[in-house]
Amino acid sequence: MISACSTNKSLEVELVIDSKSELGEGAIWNYKTSELMWVNIKGKILNFHKPKTGNNKEMFTGQLIGTVVPTESGNVLVALQNGIYSFDIKTGSKKLLVDPEENLLNNRFNDGKCDPAGRFWAGTMSTVGTKKNGALYRLNMDKSIHKMVENVSISNGIVWSIDRTKMYYIDTPTHQVMRYDYDDETGDITNPQVAVEIPADMGWPDGMTIDEKGNLWIALWGGFAVGCWNPETGKLVRTIKVPAKNVTSCAFGDDDLGTLYVTTAREDNSKEELEKYPNSGGVFKTRPGVKGVGAFFFNDNN
Repeated sequence: MISACSTNKSLEVELVIDSKSELGEGAIWNYKTSELMWVNIKGKILNFHKPKTGNNKEMFTGQLIGTVVPTESGNVLVALQNGIYSFDIKTGSKKLLVDPEENLLNNRFNDGKCDPAGRFWAGTMSTVGTKKNGALYRLNMDKSIHKMVENVSISNGIVWSIDRTKMYYIDTPTHQVMRYDYDDETGDITNPQVAVEIPADMGWPDGMTIDEKGNLWIALWGGFAVGCWNPETGKLVRTIKVPAKNVTSCAFGDDDLGTLYVTTAREDNSKEELEKYPNSGGVFKTRPGVKGVGAFFFNDNN
């Protein structure tokens, strides 16, 4: 039984990094290093933010970057336009691991995360608006790549249930969160069903995270908000307003995993919207009264 999110009436949302990113995305908390990792897709920049010092380190990746995940060995994997790479966070050098869509020149990788067993899941999308041209892939620890979901338009948020038996996944234009039965031992997914329907007037579902109670927190592109849904009932529990139109991803962080970090974008904003919301493209944070769960790392120690 999933319990309700905390229901604080007024919630302060604070600007953390006024980066004015064209397309900020991919927030994930590295609890081993106490830093927020996030990406500026169009700027081709991987960011490392340390809240305790306020420092935000930028590293240029050379390609459009969809997402980042930490590895057990202390480096990161990045999903770039032309494949999945290992990335050295000290030198900035990168090594291609696999490019499953080398023949699809107008596709790029977008969002992704690691599953509880340490496999990396990342999806693709068209850079020219072609529908159902992408897919969701699973990179195993042995670096083998497996296509898991086909006919995807804009691959986005992905999380696993607390008991490790379900996977939740967003293909943004569907306005749905799909639930799959997930086998943690094999990485197989079966039995897709709609868990949550996102009303069109709330925006488009983008990045997603999960809290310790099993509720889904979903960034709403065009919706000025992050929404919290109960995936067992499909019901909206609460929303947190964000002073930016296009909210792209969210992740629980800080030492107690009680701070929700939120990335946003300046892309697809009018001049008037940017004047009204000048911090669009920045990273925000809030304390929603509920905690997240630790991120899973890619298991590269085998």
